[in-house]
Amino acid sequence: METRQQGFLDSEPLREADEDLVSEVNLNNSIMTEEEREEIQQELAKLEDEISTLRQVLSSKEKQHAELKQKLGITPLTEFKNNISRGWQDMQGSTAYKKTSETLTTAGQKTTAAFSTLGSTITRKFGDMRNSPSFKSFEEKVENTVTSIKTKVGTSGSGGSFEDVLSSTANASSQETPTNNLMDTTERPC
Repeated sequence: METRQQGFLDSEPLREADEDLVSEVNLNNSIMTEEEREEIQQELAKLEDEISTLRQVLSSKEKQHAELKQKLGITPLTEFKNNISRGWQDMQGSTAYKKTSETLTTAGQKTTAAFSTLGSTITRKFGDMRNSPSFKSFEEKVENTVTSIKTKVGTSGSGGSFEDVLSSTANASSQETPTNNLMDTTERPC
């Protein structure tokens, strides 16, 4: 036999017994006497009158409040600034803000130290590179080229242009530099 689970969304329609149960609940209205009903209605009317009076009093107090603020020169912008300032002070006093601030300060200090170390390392590496034999060789070639250009420009009173001096210097430096690793395409082994 199949057991069926019942939930809130039963697909079967209500039966007569279910309808009788619902009609009996009727929120205790049928149990009240006419006198009790009138008394409750009077009390409800009295409460509504009091609520209306309180709204009027509140409105009057709000107007008086606004007038006093105006006399003191307190504008909505001033109030807004004061609220923001007070909120900022409250936030800075909170433990979450203090912990976050401490964490960010520590992170900033560590980041600064890391960048300092990185800068020192890069400076040291450039120093090492400058002292390397290949950089020394490059530096000597540049110095020789500059000296050669200065010599030719200084002695070229016969009308040679600067471009002529540069090209002759380039030709001279290419003849001085050995090209062991460059081979002509016709000389390549297959």
